[in-house]
Amino acid sequence: MYGSRGGMYGSGGLSDGYEIGSKRPRMMESDPYFAVSSGSSGGYKLHDHTGGLPPTTFPVVRLRGLPYNCTEVDIFKFFSGLEIVDMLLVNKNGRFLGEAFVVFTRPMHADYAVQKNRQNMGRRYVEVFKCKKQDYYNAVAAEVESEGFDPNYHDRPAPSRSKKPKDKDQMEYTQILKLRGLPFTVKKSDILNFFKNYRVADEKVHIACRPDGKVTGEAYVTFESTEAAMEAMERDRKMIGTRYVELFPSTPDEARRAESRSKQ
Repeated sequence: MYGSRGGMYGSGGLSDGYEIGSKRPRMMESDPYFAVSSGSSGGYKLHDHTGGLPPTTFPVVRLRGLPYNCTEVDIFKFFSGLEIVDMLLVNKNGRFLGEAFVVFTRPMHADYAVQKNRQNMGRRYVEVFKCKKQDYYNAVAAEVESEGFDPNYHDRPAPSRSKKPKDKDQMEYTQILKLRGLPFTVKKSDILNFFKNYRVADEKVHIACRPDGKVTGEAYVTFESTEAAMEAMERDRKMIGTRYVELFPSTPDEARRAESRSKQ
């Protein structure tokens, strides 16, 4: 485990530092590799705290040609045995582009990662190649700006329902909501308290886990009715502990698949 950074991943699995799919602003606040400040032009600027690590040795690789249903877990499995510090799936206008950046704890692991070039993930072969540190920083900065990250967000109220992305309003609702961005230490009682105004039964909460038992930072909650689930969306981006939680409409099939993966 790469203890000096408290990073997301280790050779034994995920640490308690960050969940897969964690928010970039949270990572930047907590991680000595990065600092974020607002620039005079109104954008965001990345500051390097790597101790002047030369670009040629910065342990980052770029992946291209990923399946469009690829997740961080798929990439973690693809690089099984290598110590991953951060992972960024590249999106544009909310659409995954089939590209990702992966940062490792040390250059040697990035070298091993490149040996996976043109190996298959699902039915597609994936290109893996070294890239410049600045390419990764640019991708991170682009995501930060697209998410409208405020460096002082801890001091501001959570976004209101009216600021919820429009695509969530346009999605078809069922009785089930998906939660993303949960702390690794989350318990069912935390989720029940989060939805305390909606009378959720204990057995209607499923915390998603990987096959090895480690949590993924996601959960599925079944409400008494579709209307109740829609009303519960007002909890979108509210806090559990020190982390805000994103809510999404889900389906019974998606929830069953997540539960099945947990039992494999």
